[in-house]
Amino acid sequence: MTRGGGRPDEDGLIARFFRPLATAPGAAQLLDDAATYQPPEGHELVLTTDALVAGVHFFPNDPPDAIARKALRVNLSDLAAKGARPVGYLLSIALTEDWSPDWLESFADGLASDQEEFGVALFGGDTVRTPGPLWISVTAFGLAPEGQVPRRDRAVPGQKIYVTGTIGDSALGLKIRMDESLRTRWQLSDREAEHLLDRYLLPEPRTRAAGLMNDFASASMDISDGLAGDLGRMCSASDVGAVLDADRLPLSAAAAKAVRSDPSALNTVLTGGDDYEILVTIDADAAEVFEAAALDQGVRVTAVGTIMPSFSGHVRVERRGQPLVLDRLAFRHF
Repeated sequence: MTRGGGRPDEDGLIARFFRPLATAPGAAQLLDDAATYQPPEGHELVLTTDALVAGVHFFPNDPPDAIARKALRVNLSDLAAKGARPVGYLLSIALTEDWSPDWLESFADGLASDQEEFGVALFGGDTVRTPGPLWISVTAFGLAPEGQVPRRDRAVPGQKIYVTGTIGDSALGLKIRMDESLRTRWQLSDREAEHLLDRYLLPEPRTRAAGLMNDFASASMDISDGLAGDLGRMCSASDVGAVLDADRLPLSAAAAKAVRSDPSALNTVLTGGDDYEILVTIDADAAEVFEAAALDQGVRVTAVGTIMPSFSGHVRVERRGQPLVLDRLAFRHF
């Protein structure tokens, strides 16, 4: 069961680190080639997948438990935006030659912690070796009431545009990881800087907002590649336009201080990505009830713009009533 250095072979690796995570009956303790799951009557299965690559989506020296939790949480964010309650996930991981049992044990501990927090279980996956870099792919699935899954192609002129939580923290945190001098330039306290760094390291999927999406959303999606760019994708899919009011963006105290100290940081807030908040359009006559329901669920929501008839470019960002020119709309993988 082991090879050089005391590391387990693939079967031993799965048994030691991942079988304890496969708590659902359909996972068959990871002893079969496939898992099973029967959705309850009146629900449909919502599936999503995201891959994370070292040096692209996380730093190779990030804590392994945080890497694991981020890989799972970015998928849970997608499910929440579709009004789905998370149920389980599949995990594929390509380990580099220098992997260690201690690293993988911490990685598995991170998954176990989030499984308990979000009520999900591992159903299967794959483990392989790679010359590098390390990569992780999670496919998550959840349940939504049948016929109530909001899509990004259903935005309609006149609707209000909302976002959950705060925008820009993660992208600003990444900036600090790349350039520590920004702590001083942005006049951040240690606590404020750590807040931004933590938001980059560990997203907070808005799973409590899933029911709100079923009840109120016309169009919705999670914000992963930047608010301005993801809004543009929604508008393109819906064949509409949007006016985004940068003055109404919900900013944390740390992000607000960064923008006051360095106005160019606003560009990062709007386009940097990794927010993993929910972008949603709501009928204007339902906005007040939606806001009250969100408050009741403990979900912060902020109206940041309006859906308009389609126009060239789809998204116009304004600040103090004037157009704001961005150097790009979103993070691009290619």
